[in-house]
Amino acid sequence: MRALTRLGGWIGLLVYFLGQMIASATRVAFLSLRPQLALRPVIVDYPLTVPSDVEITLLANMITLTPGTLSIDVSDDRKWLYIHCLDTPDGESVINAIAGGFETRVLGLFR
Repeated sequence: MRALTRLGGWIGLLVYFLGQMIASATRVAFLSLRPQLALRPVIVDYPLTVPSDVEITLLANMITLTPGTLSIDVSDDRKWLYIHCLDTPDGESVINAIAGGFETRVLGLFR
C-alpha cells in the first residue's frame, strides 16, 4: 500500500511539474514577443525546508527546468537556495509559489 501511495506522489509531482513547465513556457514566450522588453529580473533568497541533498537537488533541478527561473546556488549551510527569476514584480510571490507547489510535493515524497 505504501508503494502505491509513493507512486501516486511521484505521478502527482510529474503532472504538477509538467503543468508548471507549460504555463512558464507560455509566459516566457509572451514576454519575448512583447514590443517593449521591460523585464523585472530578480534574485530570490529562497529559505529551504527540505533537509537532504536529494530533496534539495530535486527541487533545484525542477526550478531550473521551469522556463524563466534558474537555481544559482545553495548556501553552505543548505538553508538557502538562490534563484534567478526572469520577470517578477516581487520575490515574495516566487517564494510562496515554490513553497506551496514544488517544495510541498517534494517533502511529501520523502516523508
